[in-house]
Amino acid sequence: MQRTMVFSSFTACLLLAAEGTTAQDRRPAARIDVQHYAIDAEVNPNTQSLSANVQVQFIPLDDVNTAAFELNNSLNLSRVVDESGRQIPASRSQTDFSVRLNFPSTLPKGKAATLTFTYDGKLTGNEESPVYGIKFASLQSDIGYLMYPARWFPVNEYTIDRFSADMRITVPGNFRVVASGVERTDRGGEKTTYSFNYKNASFPGSIAVVKGDPTRITANGVTTAFYLRQTKDMAQAYGDEIGKVMTYFTSTFGLAPQSSLTVIETEEGTPNGYGAPGILFLSPRSIGKQVNIKLLANNIARQWWGGLVSPTSRNHMWIENGLARYSEFLYLEQANGPASVEGEIRDTYVEALTVENPPLIQSARLEDYSPEYWAATAGKGAAVFNMLRWVMGDQNFMKLLKAIPEQNSWKSINTDGLKKLAEKISGENLQSFFLQWIESSGAPEFKMEYTVFRTQKGFRVMGKISQDLDTFRMPVDLKIETEGNPEEKRVDVVGTSSEFTVDTFGKPKLVVVDPNSRVLRFGPQMRIAVAIRRGEQFMEVGEFGEALKEYQKALDVNRGSSLAHYRVGELFFLQNNYQSSANKFREALGGDLEPKWTEVWARIYLGKIFDVTGQRERALNEYKFALRTKDNTQGALEEAAKYTTAPYERKRVAN
Repeated sequence: MQRTMVFSSFTACLLLAAEGTTAQDRRPAARIDVQHYAIDAEVNPNTQSLSANVQVQFIPLDDVNTAAFELNNSLNLSRVVDESGRQIPASRSQTDFSVRLNFPSTLPKGKAATLTFTYDGKLTGNEESPVYGIKFASLQSDIGYLMYPARWFPVNEYTIDRFSADMRITVPGNFRVVASGVERTDRGGEKTTYSFNYKNASFPGSIAVVKGDPTRITANGVTTAFYLRQTKDMAQAYGDEIGKVMTYFTSTFGLAPQSSLTVIETEEGTPNGYGAPGILFLSPRSIGKQVNIKLLANNIARQWWGGLVSPTSRNHMWIENGLARYSEFLYLEQANGPASVEGEIRDTYVEALTVENPPLIQSARLEDYSPEYWAATAGKGAAVFNMLRWVMGDQNFMKLLKAIPEQNSWKSINTDGLKKLAEKISGENLQSFFLQWIESSGAPEFKMEYTVFRTQKGFRVMGKISQDLDTFRMPVDLKIETEGNPEEKRVDVVGTSSEFTVDTFGKPKLVVVDPNSRVLRFGPQMRIAVAIRRGEQFMEVGEFGEALKEYQKALDVNRGSSLAHYRVGELFFLQNNYQSSANKFREALGGDLEPKWTEVWARIYLGKIFDVTGQRERALNEYKFALRTKDNTQGALEEAAKYTTAPYERKRVAN
């Protein structure tokens, strides 16, 4: 069975989502609240098999006759029984990975009930994943991992319904199990059973099956256990950084849910990182040869944002994903200073603006792990927190970050609860802020006109800020450059036109609106960056035609954009349209050379084109030009040097 990807265009994505294409939207509203899982499973990586009996304890939120759980399609459900042993009729839907139960009698609201699921199957990593195109479960001869998104046990309200768990996982004697919670080990014959108790309501449903003893690194009082295979030499560096990150986040957010962590190296095809309670799953590519600080900060932050506090529904996922992304900025800022995150924040603003619809409060309409989902919930979510920090002030904002987990530990929070907490701390009415950025779509593009008058005491600037959003209300900074010291003033921009007056001592030379780019907004340069990023998103899913349209939008704004020309050249290169590709790389070299790395990589691609077309001398000349730039962005110099010794050959596609 194939699932339709919802990336063919942004508009199509939204229309499909509105019609209910996602598993979350097809399912009826949650009517039960799972309290606890008792999972008794035997996992054998050698045979890539899993068999399990899972007790699910839940409370009906209404009088219910039916219930729906999600379970991986590769697992064969043999039966479901209630606490008295009666078999419950169950039907499977391959489309949304669901198990639908019909109870013989009504389960009364508020009365605890228990179901036991019995099932087995194989999880080789090649099966269709509940999250399209991303591997969350695989059992191999040297490692196994079963992450919560794989739905390897029956899941109610994915990422929303918090639960506690007792797990008994039996594996062959030469394997060991890593999971969340207090561990106990029972060895018997050729098998070993590992038991884990996680008493708090969270998401403790991810395990790893590993061989050998871990490498333990202690730094800043934090001990991390590493199960690495391809990247063993990175344990010390990652352990040192994890100690620093945990120490900073503990001082910023409060005590961590778990004082120590375990890192599992997964394999290709898995997400770059996934944070479970006390466990970080990292792919070998994301681990790399240098510590991936942003990836670490994001996934460690999820011990708080997701593990300790989670959203009440998927429409509020911007809180969890936005805070995880913003935590990256906080850590980088603390480690390297405010200037170090300016580029990161700008890139996140660009990402946020690639999806204008739906509003964040309707995030459940977006497909889990899709580019649109991350652009909205993580990108725009982080942008919202960055703006909220500016509106509240640093001191109040940091109080908010500590108060969220302090007042909601092991519970859920929604947008309204966050707004009320922010208002209580700041003493401000933030209704218009949340209405604009969470419940509404779009972003402003400021236009300004002003006149300077001489006064008895100096000068007066009188002007007007215009933008297109009628419901917009937001404080905006003005900076007036004068012959003396600059003047700054905060102006409330309300509706489509807002007047302002600023008195200065020195003669004004220039007035700049939002000089520090705090507000998520459009402008000529931002429109170029957004169009290019949209094109890159389409390229990621093979939609070359749509990507070309977006790159052309960027060139319509700025014909000299080296990055836009470069991306078009890259697109033509992938299509083996070498003449058009070469033309575009030449235009990139003749453009604004922003970013600087476009020069070295355009030279490398020109060298590859000349190699493919049998012009070795011209190819060598381009590689030498690339080496002279001394720009090693993404290993450019190594790439150029490699092809000076042996010509580039295009990959042959097998028939």
